[in-house]
Amino acid sequence: MSSVNPLFKLFVALQVWLYETSKGRFGSTLGGQRLILLTTKGRKSGRERTVPVMKYLDGDDMYVIASLAGAPKHPAWFHNLKADPAVRVRYGAETFSARAKIVEDPAERERLWNAIVAAMPRFGEYQKKTTRVIPVVKLTRQERRPPPR
Repeated sequence: MSSVNPLFKLFVALQVWLYETSKGRFGSTLGGQRLILLTTKGRKSGRERTVPVMKYLDGDDMYVIASLAGAPKHPAWFHNLKADPAVRVRYGAETFSARAKIVEDPAERERLWNAIVAAMPRFGEYQKKTTRVIPVVKLTRQERRPPPR
């Protein structure tokens, strides 16, 4: 049984639909921050799951933060990408395949975390609400392969 509020699930589904159908013209911001759509493969169901998440850009690198607004547990999408790091990202009108990798190096995570909190202070508030360390995940775009000949 899911503990997620059904109204919240409806809001997320509506936001994903709006983002997808408008190719990111609508539904692509929350609280003044740009969102991406992150599609993971359900670790139990095997079905694709798409959620809007805030992204952080560090040069050409893209990161997502598994905060779940400071909840005591990691979001489902984080568990999904741990099980299968092949993900799909929609960033505005662009969609691409990516590989997710949890930032595990403590110094690198701290550098990124400080920059993330400086850019989006709500993540600092989320960390104060929970005892878990909120994961930072790097999304690396997969190279485009030429079509087979």
